[in-house]
Amino acid sequence: MAAPELYSKFARVWIPDTTEVWRSAELIKDYKPGDTVLHLQLEDETEFEYKLDPKSGVLPPLRNPDILVGENDLTALSYLHEPAVLHNLRVRFTDSKLIYTYCGIILVAINPYESLQIYGSDIINAYSEQNMGDMDPHIFAVSEEAFKQMARDEKNQSIIVSGESGAGKTVSAKYAMRYFATVSGSSAEASVEEKVLASSPIMEAIGNAKTTRNDNSSRFGKYIEIGFDGKHQIIGANMRTYLLEKSRVVFQASEERNYHVFYQLCACAHLPEFEPLKLGSADDFPYTNQGRSPTIEGVNDLKEMEATRKAFSLLGITEVHQMGLFQILSAILHLGNVEVKERGSSSCAISDESGHLAVFCELTEVSYESMAHWLCHKKLKTATETLNKPVTQLEAINGRDALAKHIYAKLFSWIVDQVNKALSTSSKPHSFIGVLDIYGFETFEVNSFEQFCINYANEKLQQQFNMHVFKLEQEEYMKEQIPWTLIDFYDNQPCISLIEAKMGLLDLLDEECTMPKGSDESWAQKLYNTHLKKSSHFEKPRMSNKAFIILHFADKVEYQCDGFLEKNKDTVNEEQINVLKASKFALLVELFQDEETPAAPSTKAPSGRAKVGRSAQSFREHKKSVGLQFRNSLHLLMNTLNATTPHYVRCIKPNDVKAPFMMDPHRAIQQLRACGVLETIRISAAGFPSRWTYPEFFSRYRVLMRQKEILSDRKLTCQSVLERLVQNKDKYQFGKTKIFFRAGQVAYLEKLRADKFRTACIQIQKTIRCWLARKKYLRIRQAAITLQRYTRGHQARCLCKTLRRTRAAVIFQKCTRMWAARRQFLRQKAAAVLIQRLLRGYTARLEYHRLVCEHKALLIQRWVRGFLARWRFRRIKRAVVYLQCCVRRMLARRELKKLKIEARSVEHYKKLNFGMENKIMQLQRKLDEQHKENRELSEQVRQMESHGAAELEKLHVQLKTLQEAEEEAHQRGDLVKSLQEELEMVRQELEKNKEMVAELNEKNTLLKSEKDEMNRLIQEQEQQLKEKSESTHQEATEHLQAQLNEERFRYQNLLTEHLKLEEHYADLRSEKEAAIELSIPGHNRADSGYSSSQTESVHSSVLTGSEVSSLEREDAGQTAADVSLLLKLQRRVAELEKEKMDLQGEMDTKEEQLQLERTKELEDCQRVLGAERDYEALKRQELESDNKKLKKDLQELRQSLCKGSGSKAASPGGQAYNVLLEQLNTTTEELEMRKEEVLILRSQLVNHETFKHKETGTEGDSGDSSRSPTDLHELNEDGELWMAYESLKETNRILESQLQTQGQSHEKEVEGLRAELQRLRAELDQQHQMLSNSLELPHDARIQASLQHEISRLTQQNMDLLEQMGKQDKMIRKLKKHLKIYVKKFGEAEVGHIAQSSPENMVGESGRMVSIVRKERDFQGMLEYRKEDESKLFKILITELKPRGVAVNLVPGLPAYILFMCLRHADYANDDQRVSNLLNSSIYAIKNVLKKRGEFETISFWLANTCRFLHCLKQYSGEESYTKHNTPRQNKHCLTNFDLSEYRQVLSDLAIQIYQQLIRVLENILHPMIAPAMLEQETIQGVMGVKPTGMRKRTSSFHEESSHSLESILKQLDVFYYTLLQHGNDTELVRQFIKQQFYVICSVTLNNLLLRKDMCSWSKGLQIRYNVCQLEEWLLDKDLQGSGARESLEPLIQAAQLLQIKKKSQDDAEAICTMCTALTTEQIVKILSLYTPVNEFEERVCISFIKSVQTLLKDRKESSQLLMDAKIIFPVTFPFNPSPVALETIQIPSSLNLNFLTRV
Repeated sequence: MAAPELYSKFARVWIPDTTEVWRSAELIKDYKPGDTVLHLQLEDETEFEYKLDPKSGVLPPLRNPDILVGENDLTALSYLHEPAVLHNLRVRFTDSKLIYTYCGIILVAINPYESLQIYGSDIINAYSEQNMGDMDPHIFAVSEEAFKQMARDEKNQSIIVSGESGAGKTVSAKYAMRYFATVSGSSAEASVEEKVLASSPIMEAIGNAKTTRNDNSSRFGKYIEIGFDGKHQIIGANMRTYLLEKSRVVFQASEERNYHVFYQLCACAHLPEFEPLKLGSADDFPYTNQGRSPTIEGVNDLKEMEATRKAFSLLGITEVHQMGLFQILSAILHLGNVEVKERGSSSCAISDESGHLAVFCELTEVSYESMAHWLCHKKLKTATETLNKPVTQLEAINGRDALAKHIYAKLFSWIVDQVNKALSTSSKPHSFIGVLDIYGFETFEVNSFEQFCINYANEKLQQQFNMHVFKLEQEEYMKEQIPWTLIDFYDNQPCISLIEAKMGLLDLLDEECTMPKGSDESWAQKLYNTHLKKSSHFEKPRMSNKAFIILHFADKVEYQCDGFLEKNKDTVNEEQINVLKASKFALLVELFQDEETPAAPSTKAPSGRAKVGRSAQSFREHKKSVGLQFRNSLHLLMNTLNATTPHYVRCIKPNDVKAPFMMDPHRAIQQLRACGVLETIRISAAGFPSRWTYPEFFSRYRVLMRQKEILSDRKLTCQSVLERLVQNKDKYQFGKTKIFFRAGQVAYLEKLRADKFRTACIQIQKTIRCWLARKKYLRIRQAAITLQRYTRGHQARCLCKTLRRTRAAVIFQKCTRMWAARRQFLRQKAAAVLIQRLLRGYTARLEYHRLVCEHKALLIQRWVRGFLARWRFRRIKRAVVYLQCCVRRMLARRELKKLKIEARSVEHYKKLNFGMENKIMQLQRKLDEQHKENRELSEQVRQMESHGAAELEKLHVQLKTLQEAEEEAHQRGDLVKSLQEELEMVRQELEKNKEMVAELNEKNTLLKSEKDEMNRLIQEQEQQLKEKSESTHQEATEHLQAQLNEERFRYQNLLTEHLKLEEHYADLRSEKEAAIELSIPGHNRADSGYSSSQTESVHSSVLTGSEVSSLEREDAGQTAADVSLLLKLQRRVAELEKEKMDLQGEMDTKEEQLQLERTKELEDCQRVLGAERDYEALKRQELESDNKKLKKDLQELRQSLCKGSGSKAASPGGQAYNVLLEQLNTTTEELEMRKEEVLILRSQLVNHETFKHKETGTEGDSGDSSRSPTDLHELNEDGELWMAYESLKETNRILESQLQTQGQSHEKEVEGLRAELQRLRAELDQQHQMLSNSLELPHDARIQASLQHEISRLTQQNMDLLEQMGKQDKMIRKLKKHLKIYVKKFGEAEVGHIAQSSPENMVGESGRMVSIVRKERDFQGMLEYRKEDESKLFKILITELKPRGVAVNLVPGLPAYILFMCLRHADYANDDQRVSNLLNSSIYAIKNVLKKRGEFETISFWLANTCRFLHCLKQYSGEESYTKHNTPRQNKHCLTNFDLSEYRQVLSDLAIQIYQQLIRVLENILHPMIAPAMLEQETIQGVMGVKPTGMRKRTSSFHEESSHSLESILKQLDVFYYTLLQHGNDTELVRQFIKQQFYVICSVTLNNLLLRKDMCSWSKGLQIRYNVCQLEEWLLDKDLQGSGARESLEPLIQAAQLLQIKKKSQDDAEAICTMCTALTTEQIVKILSLYTPVNEFEERVCISFIKSVQTLLKDRKESSQLLMDAKIIFPVTFPFNPSPVALETIQIPSSLNLNFLTRV
């Protein structure tokens, strides 16, 4: 009990409450001894008087300080009592969303009813290898503690998981097993951990069901022993089950379900393989529809069945056995549908109208008549006879249900046995960890036999728990040498004796079961008579004679006696069992085999796995009762637990409505009492619950110490302080390393500390307020003086301003008056001048109008007079002409009359006929001659007509052409006229436009301003677009870089996996060789030598099958363990060989596919080539035919022109002539072009035919060449014909290659000409189009368009010329490269020619040069060695070279240079065998060195040399991209004969593997240093405040190691950095390494921060920020700011800022979201939830603030992972870094003993 002086004003206490169980209140008045009431104020600010019991004087429990609320360990609380425990759990659960809390050695787990992301592999890795008190409470921490203690103490462990239904026991046990399966891999056999995890879905399906409290409640208890070998790897497991609830098979309460497997079967009824089972919906069966809740929300029974079947298969249960299981389960469902009808009062019969009994018999393959008979009858045995007695309907139904329960129990036992067989191992486990998932204390309204057994088991477990806690307390006191005082704790042995002792409840129950007429009532009466008033733990209810009450450790429980005897006997009709045994169904018969042969009761199987329904003897014997079986199995379990180190997990169900993160205090406190948590608290509170180490106490309470009390010895300092502060020495004890406090003393010290701080704060506030007031006074005084100064100055300036204004006013008046008078004068003057001007103008205008009128009158008169004169002249002229016509007509008529008279006279006719006869004769003669000529000419005419018709037709065609041309000309003429008209209109418009120019000019000024504005906007938009494009480009670049890094990361991960497989393979091989050596005494098998051409894969090859078989024959006499080991190794080797063969086959398949693809591509090319040939031939024929037609048309056109040369239409210079001439020229040009195409195509066709002919010839030659040389030699014995034939073939091959080259060049030329032709045609069409478009445009626009076109054309030509120039430059570079190669070859040829000179001269020269010393410039940078010295070279240069010894004084990268110089000589000698040996052996030797010596210096040394070797291969490869960095001398050392690009990739992979090994070594060194240095070490003295720690901190698995500080990390970083530089690693590689190690520091620190609630405080954020600044200064000192290491620390920096930033308002939330960009939403919320004040002046983060932050961050798209992946390795790159060192200048130190190397 706390001291009364602590109950002062403002002290907070807990008072009982009916709603919340306990309620907080604050004292508003000091308590004095003797007061009867406490004056309190509740949290709602209402005052309340709490009455005290005057007799006991018990005060209400005190409330802990706020800084202790939410502690990880309940034992860290200063006041240990029920309300403190409940409040701490509620704060952690509801506010911080933390479901795990320590209570001493107990892990309290509260079911969140929500899926949490705290069980991933990253969390497992974070808790692995961590001490239990270092991290936040978790089931993984308990699992790690058990695993560590098993590995350290070599003692078996147990994890006891208990709790009531729905509390999460099964899930906790499942996660514990998952942790063991993850942190400890299996042995060489199959993955046992997967099988262990696969057993969970099977056991959940057959043993879990939905209840009103839990949707997945385990209705049985199980204890799983996970076996480990000597290397602490899982090798097997074993499961024991307890007390299966068989009654659930036949009965379920409302809102409950049967076992899950029945509903999974019904969900699969529609599947084809389940149709023979004749199932339907779950509502069709009474065994599944009684609870009226066939489904579970969020659970798909069909998918669950798939998971169950998959688990069955994984555990080795075949499909046949699975279907057999489902067949038996279906039979149980059909058995429940069998109806029994009453027949009389004492008999019954089966009413199987629906046929369910028939289906049951069909599925179980038993006799229908026998089963129907024995369901309604039973067999009675007497001493003389056996009787068959009918049973009543009720008895028959009970017998049917008992049979169903018995079958299910047998099936359950068989499945457990099969699971154990699958999890078993041939070898004996070295140690094991047991996981006990057992029911917690239960109490319902009606409690029966099941609850009695469950509570009995919990009594036993509680007794074991109490003894273990008591033992730990005693060990702790003895360890610290504290005087031991007896702690009073609750002993429940009397209650256990009441149940299991002689004449206890179980004995009386078994005795009553053996009585012939035993009943529940008689058993209850025996209990009353035996134990009532004799045992304090046994009571009788007042209102019942068939019930009893037992006072358990948790609560009183009333049990109803109904059904106890029946459940304890578990009777089944023996004849029904015999019918099932007679079944033809093998699996069903197997289930009942154990009943035929009784087993010894002492065997482990029945006693260790005593399950309900499993008897050890025949039904004919006295079988064990259920209670006895359970008691035996419970005793065995307790023996097992007592032989192990237990770890306790207590699961709490927070509420009954399954609401997430909601706690019902009544339900929680009830379970806390029942599970032993409060008992642990009571035991701890009875002793010294609060325990501090001396450094922690000194750091926390240093403010309470005086200067003289501080000594160098922390223990003496703490003793002196405590003696002064706490007068009662019984309140504390001093141990060896810790101080032990009674309950409440830490709170008292915290109060003193807070008072001290409060006093200091008041003093600081007083001083600061004084300073602020004086500062304010001085500021006000200074302000007053300033105001006065400025006021006086202002007044003086105002006076001066007034004087200036007066003087200015006088001047203004003078000037104003003068201006007014002058303005009046000027106005009058202007008016007079204006009047004069207007009068004179008016007079002048009058005179002007008069003169104009006179002039116009004269003009009108002149025009009128002229018109009259002309009119008169025209009238006279017409009259004269008319008279002349009349006279001339009259004279003509007269002359006509005279001529008519003369023609009628005779003399006239005579004159006319004189000489007519002679003329007629002459005409007759001429007519005959004409007839003759006519006949001759008619023949000619007919001939000419036929010829003329053809000519006429041609002329018609030409005429049409000319007419079309003429029409076109007319159209052009019309177009010209229209253009002229348009031109006229344009001119008119131009005149109008000139008038509009003025207006446009005015608008132009406005438009210019608008244009400037638009230009500015355009420039801004261009700038924005440019910035946007740059940002887009940057994002695209970053995205591509990210993809590249991701691919590089995947590739390097694959390399890592490959390296692991190689190491595993090497380990297996070494184990196998060791086993072989052990099996053959005195015989040591030496490693066989290997050929120099073999690769690493050949070196690491395994034994062949024949060798293995021979070894097996030799080892036949060895032990079974050796044989099994050899078999395992052989099986593993066979698997590896199979994988190798599969990979080889896969590679061959891919090569075949590639070859087929190449062949197919070649065939496609040949087919395309043939099609092109055919097309070219057709094209040639068409061109030839077109050519002939054009020639014919040209000839005819010329003839027609010659014939029609006299016509006007075709005359030179005429329009038609010009048209014909243009057509002629066009036709001629086209003809020439077609001729060129025909010539090109002919040459191409000839080339193709020649090539085809040569191919045929080549095939023929090959066919001839297949003839044996002996046949040819028979034709010509001297061989001249054979030589001529061979030379002819060689000549043909050369000609073929030349023709092919020529054909290809011709094809390229043809393609180029075609492209040029197409381009010219397109350009011509474009010009025509442009011309037609330009004619439609105005003159100015036409000029603009033409200029634009010309500019485009010139630009295009410029681009073409640039492209051609680039091609020429490329060709020049290519030719220069070829020239260099030819020069080099020529030089080598000369050297060879010199080497082939006469031996005499060479001998003479060598003799003369013996005494001459070779100069350095004569060396070629090569090293020569003999083949037998190759192994010696690798041994000295790689295997035995020590980085700390000889290599320290070497040139950086010297081994790489030596190896490359040796490689150069092998390349120079063109020795491919030596090149391959050198490279492969070097790589193999480096790998072996790194495998044997894995320290940091060795790895760094060979990383530098591997990279240098890789750079040398690139630098001297001869590739232009690398040789451009070389000097001319270095370029002469390039490799000449071999392309080693593939080996460059191999070396790059090796460098990546070495780098990853270096990072792993770095992680192993830094990992244990990071958390202590970055989080735990107090780098800033006085800022941190150590909070009280619980018992977990003192029960860690290992002793505290030497604490690491930040200085140690910085020193280690210096060691890494200077080691890398000393070994000559590239600067860029060092930067990548530094970035990786800073990422490791950040990830480990942040992960520890996220998993440690005690580290999330303001002072810790300050410390982290200080530590990060130290790391940044280290980077600055080493000039590594650009390495990316600072960016890798960004998450840690933001986490530190998050701890220090203000966390109250909405603006603070927005600031957090803006600041924390490198942290995920989960991490931000986690840090805010874990934030814990260290001092009373800090405040917690409220829930509403965290929710507001979550709301602001909900749109973030990021990973939901909480922890950073500390194992990730960034992709490493090796940028090319050429060496400036010339190879010929490298000297080999004599210390390396490489005298066998010769410099060349």
